[in-house]
Amino acid sequence: MRKKRYYFVVILAVLLLIAFKMQSFKSQPVEVAQVEEPTPPPYNPVIEIQDPLARFDSILDANVKASGVVGAAAVVTYKGKIALMKCYGVRKAGSNEPIDKNTIFRLASVSKSITGVLAGILDDEDIVDLDDRVIDYIPGFTLKTQKSTNELRIRHLLSHTSGLIPHAYDLMVEDHVPLDKIIERLDEVDVTAAPGQLYGYQNVVYSIYDPITKAKTHKNYDALMQEKVFDPFGMHDASVGFDAFENDDNKAWPHFNKGHNRFSPMRLNDRYYNTAPAAGVNASISDLGNLLAQLTDPESKALSKHARETIFTPQVKSPLSRNYFRSWGRGIQSKQYSIGWRIVDYKGRRVAYHGGFVSGYKAEIAYCEDDEIGIAFLCNSPASETAKNIPAFLNILFEEQDRLAENKAAESAADKS
Repeated sequence: MRKKRYYFVVILAVLLLIAFKMQSFKSQPVEVAQVEEPTPPPYNPVIEIQDPLARFDSILDANVKASGVVGAAAVVTYKGKIALMKCYGVRKAGSNEPIDKNTIFRLASVSKSITGVLAGILDDEDIVDLDDRVIDYIPGFTLKTQKSTNELRIRHLLSHTSGLIPHAYDLMVEDHVPLDKIIERLDEVDVTAAPGQLYGYQNVVYSIYDPITKAKTHKNYDALMQEKVFDPFGMHDASVGFDAFENDDNKAWPHFNKGHNRFSPMRLNDRYYNTAPAAGVNASISDLGNLLAQLTDPESKALSKHARETIFTPQVKSPLSRNYFRSWGRGIQSKQYSIGWRIVDYKGRRVAYHGGFVSGYKAEIAYCEDDEIGIAFLCNSPASETAKNIPAFLNILFEEQDRLAENKAAESAADKS
């Protein structure tokens, strides 16, 4: 009897223990595995302009083919992204070395725009103020009148408002006279207006910015450009000067037009390299794409808002001949010049633009801040058909943007009614 009672107690204890364990198990929270949703890819704004981009792509191909150029390259950027990059032809007629995104070209006067970016940065960093007087940097500097000598500011150099007759001493540049020797003779050049009043295009006067920056920073112009512009903007192929261009294995050779868009190679030449800020920069289409990507990105850290305003604020009206923008049609309402950039009112938008030409090379660049768009074109065998590319793209894009704006306005009006 005692044994049965013992077994009964043991069984009851086991049952109670099991019940306790079951209750303890039920009270524990059940962990459910969390399934992570896949992260969506970052939004690419380029899809917003796919239709106009595709239309332009066809026109670009047709223009390049019609021009018969030996080699060329084009890039389009939108809201900080490379939207289109294309390369055509070869570096030198008769060779099979293709133009690629890293092939360097001479920028010629588009160098002025790159210098403008440098000037905006140095002004923003309080290194070289655009409103400083030139005579405070270059001892002994004189112009033909004492008034002009005393009043000439750095801003006037970079906006072509020095008051000197246009293209002062360009013939000396062509003759390879060193820049410092040319500057010494500027007191012989006629003055047509006080500094800041009239537009008069210059290469020598523009390039006085070189000795000014060297006097302040104690750095050569190419080193300063590398530090402040080329590296921060991702211009990894870019350089300054003839030696750098000649020694680069991936360069486009110049060509001359024998007639009917038939081109032959020319020897490399160092014309205008003695005016480095005005015409001495070399760059690839990748370089210009990266530069424009930063300019068209409102969140870019490469250029402050103040520097951007400094560079692109118009300084003077520039009454250019109608032929200069003949490929643009009748859409241009006004023409001005800022710090290294032409500012044109084109079809209701403010477009910053510059072109450059030197024997065998043509370069163009344009940027519209309001539409966050940029475009550049380089070639080593200039032909008139290539001048149609930038206005063709702007026309297509602006028409599409205007159409979308009208549709949105119509939808908004319909909702209100």
